[in-house]
Amino acid sequence: MRALAGRVALVTGGARGIGAAIVTELVAQGARVVVVDDGSSIDGRSSDPSVVATFAAAFGDAVIPIGASIAEGGVAERAVEHARERCGGLDIVVNCAAILRDGFVFKADPADFEAVLRVNLGAAFAALRAAAPVLRDNAKTGRGGSPYGWGRIVNIVSTAGLYGNYGQAAYAAAKAGLVALTRVAALDLARSGITANALAPFAATRVTESIVPQTEAQAAYKAGALRVSAAPVARFVAYLCSARAQHVSGQLFGVRGREVFLFSQPRPVGRETLAESASLDDLAAVVERAFAPSFTALETDLDAFSAAPVI
Repeated sequence: MRALAGRVALVTGGARGIGAAIVTELVAQGARVVVVDDGSSIDGRSSDPSVVATFAAAFGDAVIPIGASIAEGGVAERAVEHARERCGGLDIVVNCAAILRDGFVFKADPADFEAVLRVNLGAAFAALRAAAPVLRDNAKTGRGGSPYGWGRIVNIVSTAGLYGNYGQAAYAAAKAGLVALTRVAALDLARSGITANALAPFAATRVTESIVPQTEAQAAYKAGALRVSAAPVARFVAYLCSARAQHVSGQLFGVRGREVFLFSQPRPVGRETLAESASLDDLAAVVERAFAPSFTALETDLDAFSAAPVI
């Protein structure tokens, strides 16, 4: 029996790249999938709804296409209703939709910043807000058995949101926000047996192709990433959606070829107690003595993962 037989998933941005690989794997594991994708360009300035229709046609009735942006008002609700009416329910949400509009903070267009946050973060919230009541009701009705073990949320994030990268204020801020949204969803839905995790993928995508290397290390990162298939990312998503991952929630993973990462999450790494009369000089001394040795290096994600991937 396939691991996801009987389950229904909603995948945003699922018609190309990593999203398409995820949909393909979920279907292979027995799920039916509603795919929301407007076929937009990487910057989100143009769209082609026929992209998702063409993609879905290869899967027969296992994939239901919606050729619209999940960031548009009412689309998330429509996707959830499609899942319930045409597939009999909803159990899994994978937020993969994203656009990219780079610009250094000192000259970036505020409208571009807002557009990226709307698609990469706001739309993910819209999908979760529309889906969460259904997932919680599933727990009450015993869908898939009791206790409920089918509710799954996977948010596709980026190491840019953990490390930062030149000119990616909008993209990195949105992806960092998506990590925080994942944590809150995991906390809010834990009592219903619903898990929420974040996954940072390394694979050949339109985002990878758009990288303009600033250093030799970043050039090495791009060359390596363009060799990596999205299939291992999709396989790990399927694992997170399976019964074997019921105890895994609120975590941040990465997948690069045959490498799997668990990322730490921000927690205090040092603590000092100051005198009430502490001066600026006292503060400086404490920081230099107790904290400076543990400072996080000012490096980009491309620099940090420039070593050759294991494929």
